[in-house]
Amino acid sequence: MQIDAHQHFWKYDPTQYEWIDDSMAALRRDFGPEDLALALKENDFDGSIAVQARQSIQETRWLLDLADHSRQVLAVVGWVDLRAPNVKSQLRELTGNHKLLGIRHIVQSEPDDQFLLRRDFLDGIAILEEFGLAYDILIYTKHLPVAIEFVKKFPRQLFVLDHLAKPPIRRGPMDSWAEGIRRLADFPNVYCKLSGLVTEADWGRWTAEQIRPYLDVVFDCFGPDRLMIGSDWPVCLVAASYSRVIGLVRNYISELAPQSLPAVLGDNAARFYRVPSR
Repeated sequence: MQIDAHQHFWKYDPTQYEWIDDSMAALRRDFGPEDLALALKENDFDGSIAVQARQSIQETRWLLDLADHSRQVLAVVGWVDLRAPNVKSQLRELTGNHKLLGIRHIVQSEPDDQFLLRRDFLDGIAILEEFGLAYDILIYTKHLPVAIEFVKKFPRQLFVLDHLAKPPIRRGPMDSWAEGIRRLADFPNVYCKLSGLVTEADWGRWTAEQIRPYLDVVFDCFGPDRLMIGSDWPVCLVAASYSRVIGLVRNYISELAPQSLPAVLGDNAARFYRVPSR
């Protein structure tokens, strides 16, 4: 299968999605599976992995319901309160749906830069392996040293870094980011999504040449067997069309290591999230 390993759905509400500011006005509407279907087909994807955008168990249930009614939604990365005393019962309920295959917390928005190392959060992460759930790491570059200490504590837990930790493509320099990525990639249970890059660049003027050095680093560090393509649709639309975002990664790998295309375009995501074969 070819899998878009990172995209979002939402029913737009200005209060719930206050991060969608005036510069992102095009995102101020509903986005559902029917809106993504044509883009998936045009880019030869068999389906996608829907990732949470709000820290709400109600949203997780809603995403699972969408997945139940849409064959193209292969898996859901949802949210639960990993710090809650009843997190195990929450997970037991939600994993009754076989399409819940991962959990994510929006760590980048937490005021505490050491959030990943909070004792109550670590206790929640420790439970995920029991349920066979992966964990998506959503952080900024400044959080990479903490993320390294975090993953060190869980050698058997599967982790994937979203959006390359949002590298400084628009600003530079990249040395600190690259060093953090290299250290994180030393852990064999950590994967990386090739996603969210165009929105870290200048939305109106980015080029493939500007983004290539960042792809070079992660390809060198993680290798083709721990990378997966993700569109970050519909967020990506503020900077590029779906096809252009996917083409950026496809073209890069086609030139560098064409034999790696099947792995990056779907095989790795299917193995990592344990997506059932059709």
